[in-house]
Amino acid sequence: MTNVPDDLLYTETHEWIKREDSDKVRVGITDHAQSELTDVVYVELPKMDRQANAKEPIAVVESVKAASDIYAPVKGTVVEVNKALEADPGLINREPYGQGWIFVLKIDNADELKQLKDAEAYRKQIG
Repeated sequence: MTNVPDDLLYTETHEWIKREDSDKVRVGITDHAQSELTDVVYVELPKMDRQANAKEPIAVVESVKAASDIYAPVKGTVVEVNKALEADPGLINREPYGQGWIFVLKIDNADELKQLKDAEAYRKQIG
């Protein structure tokens, strides 16, 4: 059974979003996504201070099977990246909702978060 925490938001493209405070969100890929990718061997982190629009590719996760774009869930600016992934990209497989996070966005408009899926809707999407 795929782990889909109830306290997170989700995208169609398998990113999870955790509200950190009123204007910041932490982003990673879901347990479902990491299991589909299998062994993650490299993560191309977004550049600090990069501005991105919602649904724009912002990072890349490479596994033994495929390379997969990671998309910005909402419009914002990258204010933190998970440097630990450079040394240990496998954190994404082992702890997708913990130490395997990818970046933090300072969001432009919190209302955009309302367009994301809750856990129940994401569970329906992945069957």
